[in-house]
Amino acid sequence: MRKYIFSVLIALLSLPVIAQQQQSQAKAVLDRTAEAFRKAGGVKADFTVKAVTNGLTEGSENGTIQLKGEKFVLKTTDMVTWFDGKTQWSYVVKNDEVNVSNPTQEELQQINPYTFLYMYQKGFSYKLGTTKTFRGKAVWEVILTAKDKKQELERVTLFVTKDTYEPLYILLQQRGQQTRNEITVTSYQPRQNYADSVFTFDRKQYPSAEIIDLR
Repeated sequence: MRKYIFSVLIALLSLPVIAQQQQSQAKAVLDRTAEAFRKAGGVKADFTVKAVTNGLTEGSENGTIQLKGEKFVLKTTDMVTWFDGKTQWSYVVKNDEVNVSNPTQEELQQINPYTFLYMYQKGFSYKLGTTKTFRGKAVWEVILTAKDKKQELERVTLFVTKDTYEPLYILLQQRGQQTRNEITVTSYQPRQNYADSVFTFDRKQYPSAEIIDLR
């Protein structure tokens, strides 16, 4: 009995060390992923996003995102969103209107899943998961959890290739919601040369669109 108690005590005392090691390993993966992204220059990624509730897919769509640092342009069937690092323009196809805003970091997290490359550095704890392969590739699984219980985005699960540190899969879980968004990267093209103008709304391309300034 005493031997059992000591075994349990040793295991409990070692948990903080194991957790610290896991967090250190997870941070190393995130750091290398962020560094690989910075070195990639401009990036173009094709993706599929699914809304899943209780294991059932409620809807899915395909899209493309072009990135350079914090700047991005995101294109789906229904919407095109540009962000130049400060201002965001969202063109809604069916309404032929553009909403202009200066989004918060939390709002950007809901639009651009690649913000994990910056947001993990504050406000999130992280640890390694157990998934080893995804779509035939060896991956690191990293789970990020928001420290602030009031933050809308509660958890991010990320699969990153072990050889090139490119994101393959991103799972976004909003706080208090059963539905989660699963993003699968189907194509990833680094070293793209983008002018800054790519990430701003061009009025000439949408001459009839109504501009709604929400700033």
